[in-house]
Amino acid sequence: MNYKYRLLSTPDTWSLTIVRVFLGLVLFPHGAQKLLGWYGGHGPSGFISSFEQMTGWPGFLAWIVIIIEFVGSLCLIVGFWTRFWAFSIICLFTGIVLMVHLQYGFFMNWGGNKAGEGFEYHLLVIGMAWALTVGGAGYLSIDKEMAGKDRAF
Repeated sequence: MNYKYRLLSTPDTWSLTIVRVFLGLVLFPHGAQKLLGWYGGHGPSGFISSFEQMTGWPGFLAWIVIIIEFVGSLCLIVGFWTRFWAFSIICLFTGIVLMVHLQYGFFMNWGGNKAGEGFEYHLLVIGMAWALTVGGAGYLSIDKEMAGKDRAF
């Protein structure tokens, strides 16, 4: 294998395609809430102010979250730089678990009787992203098409 294509290489499998597309579809609304204010979100200004208040970190870091969730989800859906975006999602969601959700335990707050949400959803996202980081994009991906071309990058 030519090492310059290793980041884009992917086996001929539908399982990675399914994981990639569904992870992108699940993350897209979260990114759209933050960037566009869709799905009941408050848009960038609302997210940045709540991010700064919750973490105490500067607002430019909130833009990294927005980019990973919005741009990353779209890139996953089409299979563009899948390993990069999947690894970014692993880092983001690990941070979310450690900073916000770990204190509330494993389970989501289905009954509405806890102060916050557990991390079970986040663990699923991390697992799906890990599979894509290791395996690649699968069928029907821009990565697969680019890895098959003789490009100099």
